[in-house]
Amino acid sequence: MSKNEKSEENAISLFFSSIAKFISRNWGFILAFFITFALATAIVWYDANTSETMASFAIEEYEVGQVADKTIYAKKSLPEDVQYPVAIEKGEKVIRKGFPITEEEFFKLQKMADSPVYVDYRAFCDKILYLILISVLWIVLFNPVLLRKKVELKEVILECVLFVIVFFTTSFGMKNAIFQNPYTLPVMIPSVFCAFLVAILFGQTSALFFGFLLSLGVLGASSFQIVPTLFTLAVCVSSSRIVMKIERRIDMVFASLMQAVLSLVFITFLKVMFNSDFNDAVFVFPGLAFNAFLSGILVLGFLTPLESIMNTASVFRLMDLSDQNAPILRKLLLTASGTHQHSMMVAQLAENACKEIGANALLARVGAYYHDIGKMEHPEYFTENNIDTANKHTDLNPSLSVSVIKSHIKLGVEKAHQLRLPKQIIDIIAEHHGNSVISYFYMKAKEKDENVNPEDYSYMGNPPASKESAVVMLADVCEAACKSLEKPTAQRLEKFIQELINKKIESGQLDNSALTFGELTKIRDIFVRILAAYYHGRIKYQNQKDPDDTSDSETTEKTLSEKDKSFSSETRHSERSEESQSKKDKSMSSEMK
Repeated sequence: MSKNEKSEENAISLFFSSIAKFISRNWGFILAFFITFALATAIVWYDANTSETMASFAIEEYEVGQVADKTIYAKKSLPEDVQYPVAIEKGEKVIRKGFPITEEEFFKLQKMADSPVYVDYRAFCDKILYLILISVLWIVLFNPVLLRKKVELKEVILECVLFVIVFFTTSFGMKNAIFQNPYTLPVMIPSVFCAFLVAILFGQTSALFFGFLLSLGVLGASSFQIVPTLFTLAVCVSSSRIVMKIERRIDMVFASLMQAVLSLVFITFLKVMFNSDFNDAVFVFPGLAFNAFLSGILVLGFLTPLESIMNTASVFRLMDLSDQNAPILRKLLLTASGTHQHSMMVAQLAENACKEIGANALLARVGAYYHDIGKMEHPEYFTENNIDTANKHTDLNPSLSVSVIKSHIKLGVEKAHQLRLPKQIIDIIAEHHGNSVISYFYMKAKEKDENVNPEDYSYMGNPPASKESAVVMLADVCEAACKSLEKPTAQRLEKFIQELINKKIESGQLDNSALTFGELTKIRDIFVRILAAYYHGRIKYQNQKDPDDTSDSETTEKTLSEKDKSFSSETRHSERSEESQSKKDKSMSSEMK
C-alpha cells in the first residue's frame, strides 16, 4: 500500500471517528431534533393529504367562475362517496386552462384535495425543505457563542415540544373556517405561553431566539401568511421582555394583563398597516386578550412541576432559595457565623456589580449566599469563624492545611447536589476559586522546600465560565482581602482591588467568563463604593475609653460614689423645701377661707 493510500485511509478513519465522537457526545440533542422533525413532517404530510391539490396549488386559490390558469388532470380514479357524490376518471380534465371553473369542476377539485390518494408531493417536499432550513437556523442560533451559555438538553427538549405544539395548532387552525382569516388565526396560537415559559426557565436570550424560530414555524404552517407570523414574533419579543422584571409569582398576573394590552396594540397596528377592516374585532380583540391572560395563568400552573423536573434557575426558584430562613442558610448562620456574614457581604457586592454590567444579579446574589456552604463541615479551620480561638493552622503542615481549605469546594458541591440546587448555583460553588493557587500556604511550603509543586497548592476547580460566577469570585476575594487592609480609604481600596483583579487576569481565571475590561472597571468601581462605605470611620466620642484599659477604674468608682452622696444630700434638701412650701400653701389656703 502506497503512502497516499495510507494517508487517505487515515483521513477517512479520522473523519468517521470524529463523527462517532460527535454523535456520542450529542446523541440526546440529535435524538430530540430527529423526533421533532419527524413529528413536524407527519403534520405536513397530513396537511398535504387534506388541503393541497395534486397540482401544487392550494384549493383556496380557486373559486367558481375563475378563469383557470392551468389544466389539471385526474391522475387517479375516485369513486362516488357520501361526502362527494361525484366520480372522477383517471386522465379526466378537471379544469382547463383559459376556461372558467364551473361548480361541478370546483366540486371535483375539492374532492381531489380532500382525498388521501392525492398528495401534492412538490408542496410536501417544499415544506420539508423549509423545516430543514429552520432546523439549521436553530442549530446556528442556539450555540454557546451567540447564546453566551452552554445549551442544555432539557432546554432543547422543552423548546422542541413547544414548537411542535405551535406548528400543530397553526396547521390545523387553518382548516377551521373561523381561523382561516390571518387576523383570527393568532387567537388560537399559544405563542405567549411558549415565550413566557422559555423566558422564565431559561432566560431572555433563549426566549428571543426561540420566538424568532417559532414565528418562522407559524409562517410555514399558515401557508406563508405574513400577519400571523409578524404577530407571533411581536408577542414573543414583548413577552420575553416583560417577564424579566417579575420577582414574585403574583407578578405573573400583572404581566399577563400587560401582554393582553400589547396583543391588542399589535393586532391594531397590523390591521392598519395592511388596510384591513375591523369587522372581526368583536371576536379577535377579546380572543387575543383572553389568550394572553390565560397564558400567564397556565404558566403559573406549569412552572412548579417544570422547575422541579428540570431543576432550572428560574426567577421564582431563585427567590425561594434567597430566603434567609431556608434551613441550609440558618444552619450556616449557627455553625459558621463568620462565613455567613462574609457570604452576605459577597452577595451584596456581586448583586450590585451584576446590575451595573447587565448580568443576572439575582443569580449572582443567590450563588454568593451558597458559595461557601462547604465550610460548615469544618468551620473552625477558616479564619472568619475564629473570633475568640487560636488559628487552627498554626501547628499544621502547609500541605495538610491546603487539603482542608480545598475540601470546602468539594463538600459544597456535594451538599448542593443533595439539596438539588440549580446547575448555575452549583457552577458558582465549584468555580468561585477556579484553579488559583492558595498563595499563603504555598509560600509557607516554599520556605521549607523550593521545589514544591504549585499545583499541589491550587484549587481543583475550573475558572468561571459565566459572568455571574466570575463576579462572585472577584467579590469573594476582594471582600476577604480588604479586611486586612489598614486605613481602608477609597483611594487605597481602589488601588488594592485593582491589584486583586489584575492578579486574577494574569492567572487566567477570567479567560472563560466573557467579561470585558470595561465591565471589570465598572465592577471595581462598585466594589470600591460599597466597601468604602462599609469601612468608613466614625468620630470618637469625648468620654470614649478603651474597654481593656482598667487604670482609671478606681478613680471612676470614687467619683461616682461622691456624685451619689452629693445627689442624696440634694434630694433630702429638696424634700425639706417641698415640705415647707406645702405648709405655707396650707396656711395661705386657711387664710383665704
